[in-house]
Amino acid sequence: MRRRPWRLGLKWKAAVMLALLLAAVIMVLSFLVLAGIRDDQRDRLEQTLAREAEAANLRIRQEAMTSGSLSPDDFMERSGQRLAVDLGAQSGLPVTLYKPDGTLAGTSLPFQPKAGVKDALAHTAQGQSAYITEGDRMLYLAPLYNADDRQVGTIQLHVSLAEQHAFYARIQRLFWVTGVLVLAAGFLLGFLYVWRQAHVIGRLNQAAQRIGEGQYLSEPIVRRADELGELAQGIYEMSGRISSSLTQLTEEKSKLLEAVVRLQELEQQQKQFIGNISHELKTPLTSILAYADLLDMYRDDPVLLDEAGKQIGKEAERLYGLVEKALKLSSMDVYEFETHAISVSLLPLLQEAAARLQAKAERYGIELVTTLKQGSVWADPDNLMHIVLNLLDNAIKYNKPGGKVLLSNEAIQDRGGQGWMNITFRDTGIGIPEEARAQIFDPFYTVSSDRSRAHGGTGLGLPLVKGLAEKQGGTVELAGSGPEGSVFVITLPLRQPERLEIISARNGPDLE
Repeated sequence: MRRRPWRLGLKWKAAVMLALLLAAVIMVLSFLVLAGIRDDQRDRLEQTLAREAEAANLRIRQEAMTSGSLSPDDFMERSGQRLAVDLGAQSGLPVTLYKPDGTLAGTSLPFQPKAGVKDALAHTAQGQSAYITEGDRMLYLAPLYNADDRQVGTIQLHVSLAEQHAFYARIQRLFWVTGVLVLAAGFLLGFLYVWRQAHVIGRLNQAAQRIGEGQYLSEPIVRRADELGELAQGIYEMSGRISSSLTQLTEEKSKLLEAVVRLQELEQQQKQFIGNISHELKTPLTSILAYADLLDMYRDDPVLLDEAGKQIGKEAERLYGLVEKALKLSSMDVYEFETHAISVSLLPLLQEAAARLQAKAERYGIELVTTLKQGSVWADPDNLMHIVLNLLDNAIKYNKPGGKVLLSNEAIQDRGGQGWMNITFRDTGIGIPEEARAQIFDPFYTVSSDRSRAHGGTGLGLPLVKGLAEKQGGTVELAGSGPEGSVFVITLPLRQPERLEIISARNGPDLE
């Protein structure tokens, strides 16, 4: 068994991709949020210190107004230390005041601050604020003005950033912990979700492989209201179409095999037909030739001349009938004998057929009885007349002296609601042996060669009747036979069938 090479499956690829995406999102989000927090803290602190500087300026202006017309240096020299302590108590922050020349004027701290603020004092001398950040400490410097808007010095506020830095560190740690948890949870949920989708895709792949092996689906492999569900439904429908196509191909193959077998049977029947008709044609021709020789030998015998003429005429008539039926049967089987079916009124046609054979029935001593009803059938009138005359002729020829032939018709309906007409030929003749009933519709088959010769039978009448009946979309069958006689039944449609086809006994109408 060949081992499949290891590969990174879809669920792992999708899960890793989702994890990387979550990590990137968390990192970007953390950076933006922390930067926002840092900027917000700085802005809030700057606004607070700016307000404290404004409050200090207000106190300086008030103090300057009460101190008279002192110079800025004298004012700061005289009041700087006291003002630094008062402003520190007012703001709650350590305060240091500087003179305009940058020298220390006073401080609220217990010690003199040591910080390099020279550059910052240069900014405040120009009327601008400045701040210096050193670790967890920030120095904010702003200019101070008297009532005449003359700069009298600089205020320095000492601010501790330790609490802000601690808050920022806590938020940063929280983001790291939250990010790791979210990443783990997202990876797990993503892996489970993708695993489920990959499992469905795997089942669809297995279904496609089974279809390729000829195992077709009886229902969709999965039922979902999404694209995978649509794909599963499409695979199921494809399986049905493939199965249907394969079934059709199998049926077509079976039909082709049946056609080949049928062609082989037809070839055999053709050979048998040629042999049989050759034999049947040889018999009357032999008789005709024999009587022709007798006529040539005994030209002066009037009795022989009369007998020979009658026999030659009889054999010629039999030969003509044989050729006519053989040609008609052959053309019907080989060249799809053409029919011109119309709606035929049955009563006058049956009455005409009975009238045409009435004289022959009387000659044979047979009583021809008709029990006919009005009705129409869908058939070719000429073919239908040939069928009726043939069956009536057989019923008369193969009857017993003093017997009867009963011709009747009756309309019926089958289980599907299709209307049919039964035409029944009942005689009181010699009957047909049970072992011969299955073959009476085969070409050239005769029950008894003696009685066929006596009545001029060729074995082609019933096959021709059967073929013509089926061409009309109907059937003909031997409904019963015994010592009391035989019953033949023709079944024809009352109206034009939707499609003309040969009707077999198993799907035709039920006959009484």
